[in-house]
Amino acid sequence: MLLWVHKFDAAVCFPIALAAPMFTLVAAMCVHIAIPEPTGFDSAFNQRSLPAYLAALRSAGATPIIVPLHEHQDRVARLLVGVQGVLLPGSESDVDPQRYGETAIPKCAAPDPARAAVDELLLQDAFGLHKPILAICYGIQTLNVWLNGSLVQHLKTSVNHSPGDNIAEAHPIRIAPGTRLAGLIPRNSPPEPLVNSSHHQAIKVPGDGLLVSAVSPADGVIEAVELDSREHFVLGVQWHPERTYTTSAFSRALFAAFVQAAVIWKPRNIEEIVTPL
Repeated sequence: MLLWVHKFDAAVCFPIALAAPMFTLVAAMCVHIAIPEPTGFDSAFNQRSLPAYLAALRSAGATPIIVPLHEHQDRVARLLVGVQGVLLPGSESDVDPQRYGETAIPKCAAPDPARAAVDELLLQDAFGLHKPILAICYGIQTLNVWLNGSLVQHLKTSVNHSPGDNIAEAHPIRIAPGTRLAGLIPRNSPPEPLVNSSHHQAIKVPGDGLLVSAVSPADGVIEAVELDSREHFVLGVQWHPERTYTTSAFSRALFAAFVQAAVIWKPRNIEEIVTPL
């Protein structure tokens, strides 16, 4: 059963110990990460998929705060006051193509208005206050569309991008040098790491301010994007690092970097948020 968190309990705070290439941090503090329920209509899917995200966040030193999709917006807004980062998880739905100016094709899954509404609140808050964002699978797609990008509604390539949830190494990715993502590749890792894959859509045109940081080399499908900003951590990946957290140093490095960004996050000054008339 998913529980609404009315307040933050000091009992869940614990020392953070992050270990990944280039990142070692020990801090006695609470880092709260907002994560919405994956869907607003399939509780069984939520129960299956959420535990891996929650376990990865906790292992990386953060306290996940589940955001129910059917709460009032004002309660969600109050909840966001106490979080330092946002994780946008996968979903079995697709982003409504009308949001990027297209008509849905038959292979496009139905949208999830409840998830879209909560994602809108989370993204507004995170971008307004420069809170770190980690977007995974459907999350990278909703992030991209929110930033005025578009999607491929159904992939038709030589690469199988939906081989099954149990396939840990579906295909390689080619990471662009000099990107934030490139800095997270563990030492002694292959130059083109293997990742899992569980999607039938992908980014077509990157959204405003997003850089393509990884592609599938065989077909050019965009596999990762990041915000063109060193000050604001925004990283989206098309694969599922939460599923391989215990077996992949690369997956652990992604979560470690995200949580570290949340640890050092500070609220923006009002002068930075409000544009003078």
